[in-house]
Amino acid sequence: MNDLDLQQHVLDELCFDPKVDPAHIGVIAEKGVITLTGHVTSYAEKAAAERATRRVKGVRAIAEKIEVRLPNHKRIADDEIAQRVADVLALNATIPADAIQIRVQDGWVSLEGQVEWQFQRAEAQSQISKLSGLTGIINNITLKHYPPSPDTQWQIENALRRNRLLAGTSIMVTLLENNHVILDGEVHGLDQLRAAEKIAWSVPGVRLVDNRLEVL
Repeated sequence: MNDLDLQQHVLDELCFDPKVDPAHIGVIAEKGVITLTGHVTSYAEKAAAERATRRVKGVRAIAEKIEVRLPNHKRIADDEIAQRVADVLALNATIPADAIQIRVQDGWVSLEGQVEWQFQRAEAQSQISKLSGLTGIINNITLKHYPPSPDTQWQIENALRRNRLLAGTSIMVTLLENNHVILDGEVHGLDQLRAAEKIAWSVPGVRLVDNRLEVL
């Protein structure tokens, strides 16, 4: 697929998604890499635009440069945003109580703290992104350190092999001494790339996933 066709497909998907108003979003395609520019009226819409772009066949990577410009009537004081974030995290059973510290400045939410699993780190950001009044999220949550396990690489490789979405792919897993995982190989689309990365993060003790998979 050439870049002009891919650009049009991304624009069509943005127009198709009811959560996105594409009126002020620009799309640039270059060798399968999509750059999103412009501005939206909420952080949730910004996240929805990125998700819509990932759904398009042929997208190899996304450079997201969309700015959140809140209308005056949607602006919320930082202390109120902080309270809403705290309430959302407290109600989520997958996130350990009092594990995350919150700081809000000019609508930007900064998350600090430590959790055991990557899905908890991702879940915190996902839930917060749905709140109104946000202009951005900085996720500085870290993962607890566990000693290296000789089974880690084996567990990831087995999980990759039995995953239906990744059938027919050839992904090489390298485990470094500090529980950092490197994924190498080729996949067919961003869905496969993200699925492989999610599997690698699902093994206890993994602290970093260096996803070097190439999207064909």
